[in-house]
Amino acid sequence: MWLDRFSTPSGTPPPQGRPYSPAPRRPYNPTGPGPLPQRPGLPERTSSLSLVSPNSSTTSLPAGARGPNGAARRRQPPLNVSDPLQVLESILGAPPRRSVLSKGNGAAIVPPGKPDELVDDIDFGGLSLQEFAQETTARELAPVHTYSAQSVEEYDKEKDKFEDLHRSILACDEVLKSVEMYLTNFQSDLGAVSAEIETLQSRSTALNTKLENRKVVEKLLGPAVEDISISPAVVKRISEGPIDDNFLRALNELEKRSKSINTKVKESTSIKALDDVKPMLDDLTNKAVERIRDYIVAQIKAIRSPSINAQIIQQQAFLKYRELFTFLAKHQPQLAEEIGKAYVFTMRWYYLNHFSRYQKALEKLKIHALDKHDVLGQEETVKRGALLGNARGAPAAYDAFSIGRRIDLLKTPSHAALTAYVAEEEKATHYLEVPFRAFNLALIDNASFEYTFLTTYFGPVQNYHSISRTFMSIFEPTFALGQALTKQLIETTTDGLGILLCVRLNQHFAFEMQRRKVPTVEGYINATNMLLWPRFQLVIDQNCESLRRLTASLPNRAASSASILTSSSAPQSTAPHPMTQKFANLLQSILSLSSEAGDDEPVSNSLGRLRSDFEAYLTRLSKGIAEQRKRERFLCNNYSLVCTILADTDGRLAEEAKEHFKTLRDTFDN
Repeated sequence: MWLDRFSTPSGTPPPQGRPYSPAPRRPYNPTGPGPLPQRPGLPERTSSLSLVSPNSSTTSLPAGARGPNGAARRRQPPLNVSDPLQVLESILGAPPRRSVLSKGNGAAIVPPGKPDELVDDIDFGGLSLQEFAQETTARELAPVHTYSAQSVEEYDKEKDKFEDLHRSILACDEVLKSVEMYLTNFQSDLGAVSAEIETLQSRSTALNTKLENRKVVEKLLGPAVEDISISPAVVKRISEGPIDDNFLRALNELEKRSKSINTKVKESTSIKALDDVKPMLDDLTNKAVERIRDYIVAQIKAIRSPSINAQIIQQQAFLKYRELFTFLAKHQPQLAEEIGKAYVFTMRWYYLNHFSRYQKALEKLKIHALDKHDVLGQEETVKRGALLGNARGAPAAYDAFSIGRRIDLLKTPSHAALTAYVAEEEKATHYLEVPFRAFNLALIDNASFEYTFLTTYFGPVQNYHSISRTFMSIFEPTFALGQALTKQLIETTTDGLGILLCVRLNQHFAFEMQRRKVPTVEGYINATNMLLWPRFQLVIDQNCESLRRLTASLPNRAASSASILTSSSAPQSTAPHPMTQKFANLLQSILSLSSEAGDDEPVSNSLGRLRSDFEAYLTRLSKGIAEQRKRERFLCNNYSLVCTILADTDGRLAEEAKEHFKTLRDTFDN
């Protein structure tokens, strides 16, 4: 602050280049002897810029050019602004000015009050700030040090301290010398390290150059060396390791290297590296072939074990490592063909053995035996039952002309076949479609799995025709067994509904094989159809023949024919005949099973023959009624019963039949 300049005595300042000494300064004697006498004419040191100096920096200017002292710095404050000196005095706590400043318009300006933050006043001795500054400038500057006679005595008292200080300074000098020596040594050592670093840098540069050169060489030679080299780990896995995923990876690595080496041998001239590697590669390939042969033969032998599930071995041992047979067929095709034949013979025995046991279990099921007595022309009041095979038991009641719940076998198909254990322990009596469905469902499931296995396992080395021949070689005896079972079930039966159910089941099996994309089973399904359709037509013909025999046995006299009618009220009753009930049930059942029948099926022709024979019988029967009106009412009631039974049947054939019998009903409904 500029205020300190005026408040500080102007004595001689201490020198700045040396430290302060605690010894008293010697007094200065201007009159005493000395090398430099005092220069005369110099006043005491005062400031030429003092605020109380009578002369200012404008003393030499003309009177007209002079302004008041400080006019260049002090300007008249603008209107509505307080005087800065007054504001400063109010802040510092000095007494207010005697006169009040006024504005140009004569209004007095009241100096602002002292801020609340400045609670304590600064004591200037009752003077204003300007007066205090002038008084300070005029003061005599007191000397900094007072020299007296006691200074020497005081120095003697403090002598020990000065000696200790001197010794401390000497000790510091010694320490500094040792530090200087250490720094000197460090500098020399640093120079040696710097030289070593330069040496290391040069060596690093040389190593980097060598590395770059080796990278260039490796980039050129690396792929070539990689193509003809086999790691020891691969050799060990193929020679000694177990057959697992690691073995497959090693086999793929061997195949890759073998292909690369064989290509290079064919393309280039004799290369020493190839000549050295080729024999080792052939030996390793032969070792792999030997181990693959042993593995596959062991798995084929395991299939012949009793109570073994071949599908588990096929999935976990063959399909999981199917690349083994591909490798074997590529390097040893004759050996692969022999192993393939061994597999075919084994699976042929496996399926024939298991399905033969399954057929024997199904033969133990109790089957309703429908024979020549269960046709429309037989009017027995008591239903007979018989059992197929040697099973003994009481005859079970059945309805040969109504489908009932038997159609549920088509509407709610189950994907699970009847097991052999359940078939042997089953006590209920079934119709012929139950064992037919159980055997053929198990057959198509196994055939589908086997065909999928053959295409996956042998597909890479065999074409479609070879796989189809392999499949037929395996399943040919089993298909013959299935056809024999079908022939056994339908050979003597007159259960036309059961045979037609077997036809629809067989059609479902054909659709399922198409969905699973197994075309090799199509021959078996067609052969089964060739057994079912002729037998169904034969059963329909037997029913037609029975109706014709019954019609021929009817007399033309009313009294004789009336005895055939079932009405107990009178011989001339017009109630529907029981034959109409049986015929309508049989017709409705066949139409229900033929709701989606095609035009190429023989169902339509068979139903046409059956319907004609029934109408002939009913017409012949009505002639036994003497009165014309009752005769027509009799025919109308019988045809109405047929229409009622067929009302809920859907399908193209059902609509044609309903329209036909409605026409007959309306013809006799007068």
